[in-house]
Amino acid sequence: MTLDIKILPMFDDNYGFLVRDTVSGQVATVDPGDPEVILAELQSRQWQLDFIFNTHHHYDHVDGNKTIKDTTGCKIIGPKKDSARIPEIDMGVSEGSLLKLGKHPIDVIETPGHTSGHICFNFVDDKILFVGDTLFAMGCGRLFEGTPSQMWHSLQKIKTLPLDTKIYCAHEYTLKNGNFALTIDPENKSLQDRMAKVIDLRKNGKKTIPTTLGIEEDTNPFLRADKINLPGQDPVIKFSELRQKRDKF
Repeated sequence: MTLDIKILPMFDDNYGFLVRDTVSGQVATVDPGDPEVILAELQSRQWQLDFIFNTHHHYDHVDGNKTIKDTTGCKIIGPKKDSARIPEIDMGVSEGSLLKLGKHPIDVIETPGHTSGHICFNFVDDKILFVGDTLFAMGCGRLFEGTPSQMWHSLQKIKTLPLDTKIYCAHEYTLKNGNFALTIDPENKSLQDRMAKVIDLRKNGKKTIPTTLGIEEDTNPFLRADKINLPGQDPVIKFSELRQKRDKF
């Protein structure tokens, strides 16, 4: 079984996604902030949309919900803990909820931190994870509603997945994240090599996602907070210091 995934740029630096099970023909969109982008792509491919998956309530992830639902009749699935802030939601899901796209099982992982109700969608057999704004390439989301402890533990959940898990994050922040990471972890050869590739990709207008969990474990300071030389021993305190530094970068 295979999935056909389309990465769709929208707004200044967002990504929305279309995911199609090539066997059943079922289609989902993840975090469709701009309905025109999603609907145009569906029309061009002659795909019928079945689901919207929302990772969290921020406008750039949910503003397309009503228009897309009105146009396609799809079902909207999002975090149960945040149902009141997900427009047009049909089904709220929580940690351990099991979904399917065709025959592809999807596990819901609660990852509070960026927002209080944030979730990720893990296509278990395919090793594909849609992380919204929890994890970025060489970065993580700002703590708008959660605590450093919550975000650190959310990232630890992600770290339990297979290293070859493909990670689809919802913003093109990689270049700036990488520049920050080099100020924190300047002797990291894997990070240096990765940044050379990222610079080349962005110069040529190319996307830097998906990434993989293995690449992030080698190069992302927010996943490596317990290994980086910062004052103190508590990884949550180290993570908090990193997040504050990134906020000011």
